[in-house]
Amino acid sequence: MPERLLAYFNVHLVSDSTGETLAGIMRASCAQFDNIAPLEHSYYLVRSLRQVDRVLREIEAAPGVVMYTISNDALRERLEARCREIGTPCTAVLDPVLDMLSRYLGLELNHRIGAGRVLDSSYFRRIDALNFAMAHDDGQGGIELESADVILVGVSRTSKTPTCVYLANRGVKAANVPFVPGIPLPARLFEPGLPLVVGLTVSPDRLIMVRRNRLATMKESKSTTYVDEETVRAEITEAQKTFAKENWPVIDVTRRSIEETAAAILNILAERSRNQDRGG
Repeated sequence: MPERLLAYFNVHLVSDSTGETLAGIMRASCAQFDNIAPLEHSYYLVRSLRQVDRVLREIEAAPGVVMYTISNDALRERLEARCREIGTPCTAVLDPVLDMLSRYLGLELNHRIGAGRVLDSSYFRRIDALNFAMAHDDGQGGIELESADVILVGVSRTSKTPTCVYLANRGVKAANVPFVPGIPLPARLFEPGLPLVVGLTVSPDRLIMVRRNRLATMKESKSTTYVDEETVRAEITEAQKTFAKENWPVIDVTRRSIEETAAAILNILAERSRNQDRGG
């Protein structure tokens, strides 16, 4: 049976802030459908009628669907009215959640633009965590590993760095240390009192494919043990033995996205915190 062709369609994302939330919702929604390819048109920091009119001209030139997060009533009305006139589906993606919370709490919305981007302590905690992740990437900054919230250990190409960056965006200080055959892991990893250490593993077939793609992007065509099946299997086995010996929790990233791996780590951190609170 021939594979179904991708269905391309325009998605216009309109926000009075940075649009990060909006883009995340759109991508998560589209991921629930097979064989579609949304073409993103992004319009962020839209805060005047003049800007809305400019966006509307773009929407008319490339019909599709419109998703938006705008607090100002006048701007919302202009956008929605024109979309109705031209027959373009338009939705305020946060409205159902905000309406539910408003009814439950018995409170009115504050309609504050960019309310999720306030430069509060959590914002600076995320920036600090991101700086930490960059300074402790791939085994760097080992002398400060005890300052981490979590340390990821895994063989090359197990998504350690992007996972640390994603965790940093959640305010978690994550460091990562590569597992390299024949090279001992830093002694500090085995000292008592160190933060949570999590081992990342992956299937040999998946790892070989990822590594081959990596070599292709580097235009490297020479034969190398980096993608040799027997060597890769031995490398993964050696890492898994170390994880088991040290009783580190292990996450298989073979079929996980970065977000799913990070979510699993956050769950482990939360469970560890609950156990500590109970004195376990």
